[in-house]
Amino acid sequence: MERTELNTLGEFGLIDRIKTKFSLQNPESVLGIGDDAAVIDTGDRYMLVSTDMLLEGVHFDLAYVPLRHLGYKSVAVNVSDIAAMNGIAKQITVSVGLSNRMSVEAVDEIYEGIKFACEDYQVDLIGGDTTSSRSGLVISVTVTGFVDKDKVAYRSGAKPNDILCVTGDLGAAYFGLQILEREKQVFLANPGMQPDLEEKSYLVGKQLKPEARTDIVHELAEAGVVPTSMIDISDGLASEIIHLSTQSGVGVLIFEEKLPIEDITMLTATEFKLSPVTAALNGGEDYQLLFTIKQSDFDKIKNVTDITPIGYMTESKAVELVLNSGSKVGITAQGWNHLQ
Repeated sequence: MERTELNTLGEFGLIDRIKTKFSLQNPESVLGIGDDAAVIDTGDRYMLVSTDMLLEGVHFDLAYVPLRHLGYKSVAVNVSDIAAMNGIAKQITVSVGLSNRMSVEAVDEIYEGIKFACEDYQVDLIGGDTTSSRSGLVISVTVTGFVDKDKVAYRSGAKPNDILCVTGDLGAAYFGLQILEREKQVFLANPGMQPDLEEKSYLVGKQLKPEARTDIVHELAEAGVVPTSMIDISDGLASEIIHLSTQSGVGVLIFEEKLPIEDITMLTATEFKLSPVTAALNGGEDYQLLFTIKQSDFDKIKNVTDITPIGYMTESKAVELVLNSGSKVGITAQGWNHLQ
């Protein structure tokens, strides 16, 4: 039998391959594979369902990730998927795979972080599963939420001339990870050295404890704006822009000068001899919201704190970045590939 390596498909190629083999059997199943969450018709509203799995050695390193932060993050990244459909998360289930090196106290720490996240996002822990693991710690969270039928935002609804907006700032989580990895190497070389992360606390915090932007969902609702398309930024801005472009069948033009990058991110990029724009485009784990709105809705959101227009959708299929020099370059997805 011919063998095809997973990395020749990549994560999204594998998802597309799986998707083509299945069709929806039930009328309540409005949308299955292919967006931030599945959509189920419950009558008056849509129920949203999403799941994410975090594996030790792949998604996190316990050498520098506190267990409490890990518990919090495992919830936040799932709540973010519901927000990316313009919905509000309500319930979660948590399943954990535990190795024999985990103590009861360690598990308590994980669930303490989960508890904090449940309180912050007003979601209920309603179940889950526990099992042993021979390959380190595994955390899998499934989240459900709800959205009014006329408010749901898919990746596929953008139209030419829609304004492309992003929340928060970009690239910080990527440099937070670089700092933690650097300090780990310093510690391994000299265990007597203690890391001094105070000056980089903003960046490290963005990596260890990302926040799902549920506040923006409420802000948009108060402004009377329904995004024409939406996605959250987990694998990098470039990757998510391409998703919106591909699924909406439109092109994208964004502007380097409009990308929201914090000063500390700029300074740290110089320190690491890396481009802050490259980090913003490809770093990932920002968990900000990327969405499009009609031009007629811009005045309604232009004064909303933490929303930045960075470009617009075009009739061509090109996905391009306008540099500060005025020249254009094509955008390709170089972010996190889960199957490398």
